[in-house]
Amino acid sequence: MIVVDPKTTDAKNVYKLLIGCIVPRPIAFVSSVSESGIYNLAPFSFFMGVGAQPPSLAFSATRRGLEGVKKDTVANIEQTKEFVVNVVTEEIGSEMNTTAAEFTPEVDEFAISGLTPIPSDIVKPPRVKESPINLECKLIQVVQVGEPLKGSSIVIGEILRFHILKELFDNYRVDVTKLHPIGRLAGNSYSRTRDIFEMVRPPVDVLLSNAKIL
Repeated sequence: MIVVDPKTTDAKNVYKLLIGCIVPRPIAFVSSVSESGIYNLAPFSFFMGVGAQPPSLAFSATRRGLEGVKKDTVANIEQTKEFVVNVVTEEIGSEMNTTAAEFTPEVDEFAISGLTPIPSDIVKPPRVKESPINLECKLIQVVQVGEPLKGSSIVIGEILRFHILKELFDNYRVDVTKLHPIGRLAGNSYSRTRDIFEMVRPPVDVLLSNAKIL
């Protein structure tokens, strides 16, 4: 077993270990808008659900460059307090990858990628038409982690609206076999959800009985 101490290891190598250990990671394809009205679209694979009451989620964005500049997405959300998370599928994977480039703030990634912005119901940032699931969110909190020039921003948002393609919706369950989501691995690698299996959670009394604790 190899043991690595992050405090004595180069930051780039720590990052490589982190993204190689936490796999696969869902991708938050976040659309936001600046105060001046410029659309922004960017993917973040440090992404998770937070809670159900209220429905909430979080994604994290590392700072960029030697100056530790905040990502445009984070800056926009701090200004407007709103954003949309769009689910990334195999069908729009290439377009998502295009938006991952480090564009300057005045660039509209919708225009660069060819994806279509459509109005949201409540928030100002647009949804991605080609994405089968869009989550309209309002900002709850931005938590800064680490040093100001090297750390990251955890964006926590409350989901105000779920937009789900009709053919994916089944009694409030999402048919993942039709969704075709992709996940992030290390380096340039991604994963598909082609091989799905079930494991039913066993009752506690059965587990204790099998372990001969009762």
